[in-house]
Amino acid sequence: MKITAEALRQKIGQFFFPAVFINDTEENIQETERLIKEHNIGGLTFFHSRASAATNYESKKKVVFNDDSYQKIKELIVRYQKAASTPLLISIDAEWGLAMRIEKTPQYPYAITLGALPENKSDLVFEVGKQIGLDLKAAGIQYNLSPLADINNNPNNPVIGYRSFGENKEKVANFAVEYLNGMSEVGVLGCLKHFPGHGNTNVDSHLGLPVLKETLEELLENELYPFIKGIGNNVDSIMIGHLAVPSLNDGKDTSATLSKAVIQDLLRDKLGYDGLVISDALNMHSVSKLYETKGQLEWEAFNAGNDILCFAENVPEGIEAIFRNASPDRIFQSYSRIMKAKEKAGILSGNTAASGELNFEKASELNLEIAQNAITTIIDNSNSELAFDSQKNNKLAKLSLYKNTENTFFKTLNSKLESPEFAFENLEVSDISAIKKQLENFETIIISLFVPKAKPANNFEINDEVLELLSDLLQTKKCIVYVFGNPYVLPIIPNLKKTSGLVQAYQDFEEFQKTAAIQFLAKISSNGILPINIDIQ
Repeated sequence: MKITAEALRQKIGQFFFPAVFINDTEENIQETERLIKEHNIGGLTFFHSRASAATNYESKKKVVFNDDSYQKIKELIVRYQKAASTPLLISIDAEWGLAMRIEKTPQYPYAITLGALPENKSDLVFEVGKQIGLDLKAAGIQYNLSPLADINNNPNNPVIGYRSFGENKEKVANFAVEYLNGMSEVGVLGCLKHFPGHGNTNVDSHLGLPVLKETLEELLENELYPFIKGIGNNVDSIMIGHLAVPSLNDGKDTSATLSKAVIQDLLRDKLGYDGLVISDALNMHSVSKLYETKGQLEWEAFNAGNDILCFAENVPEGIEAIFRNASPDRIFQSYSRIMKAKEKAGILSGNTAASGELNFEKASELNLEIAQNAITTIIDNSNSELAFDSQKNNKLAKLSLYKNTENTFFKTLNSKLESPEFAFENLEVSDISAIKKQLENFETIIISLFVPKAKPANNFEINDEVLELLSDLLQTKKCIVYVFGNPYVLPIIPNLKKTSGLVQAYQDFEEFQKTAAIQFLAKISSNGILPINIDIQ
């Protein structure tokens, strides 16, 4: 059967998933509608705003929050679907829920927090996948570019870290599959990323190209393990990371996204994967600056074996380059994989409407249950007794770092353990030397550290003065430390080994603060297991 050039171009259009922004100008929205109508593109990947798209962060554009973002995305999806002759597959990064991209929507714990759950609580990871899937469907989204199958075995990783289930390959594999199965149960497509494994890297691929030094044997032993498990579980799609693996590429530093050796030889032929392959965002600087001719990058990514070109910035030129260079057979292969995914998502019949409502109550119940099972005691020197004894002698104080004293953790403790409270919020409003002076007469201090940022850059944005204060207090007082944040922060706190009690609480959610306090007061031992190996100083 002979196919016309126009019909072939229409099929190629399906490979393109350009980025769209919830908070954008009417002019840009109309431009997207034109792309949809003229080029029959296959789908869209939503971001909050142009300032929040990952590669824009070095421009330091301010992300402007908008309480109407959720309503806006729902309306935009309706508009974009109306413009499409082939229903669009709408995708988003929602690793910890829509909240990753959209204000005022349910937020679930980071993967590293889920990684602290005991293996026998993996049903909670399934529930997270399911609830996130339901939230996506409520917005009209059918495809979640999650979860990570990356094993975070490099503590200096600037971009994976808290987004990974940890560094135990079996747990990462099992929890990733549970999360996928939860989404699948409610009809939302999932995606394992970043093949062949972004865990052991110390470069942020949004900005540069990380290089993996491992041999194929080493990758099969570790990095590839969760992907192989996902393939055995019929994962809907696999995202290729922008990272170079010279051992698979005749020693060359070619990004995996542009490598036939990685996608065709390894993923398809050796590992037997025939599902959908999606590139990581093609605007990321590790690849976006490689080719001067518009459309060349898109062709190279398609030629390497990607079916979906995510965040493609040159749609018309990319379609032309693929049309000129690709065989019809190869075009049909990718096209049929995309159609199969759209069929599974139930949109080909034209049923693209949003369904259901956001369930904040269910999210809160689930977060509470995760908190009860994930909070991790790292150093326990019967610290509850110590606190109650000090309170009797008026020698107990509480210190909150980066939140005021009105936090839920302190309020819950105060039901049985009232004591003077102090807070450092930031250098503008708080005086560290005054706090230090005020704490002089106390023997025992319960410290809650609300880590300012989840990413490790600049010591998680913890001020040097705060680290000095902690160092001093840990050496001179009996300190019981609760850390609400990324556990990779622990090695940067000096003298932490001297603490009289150390509990890793992961999230600053109300449910986690409350649970941490209740467990402390009731002397309940926590069930969580630290999902990473770290050295405490």
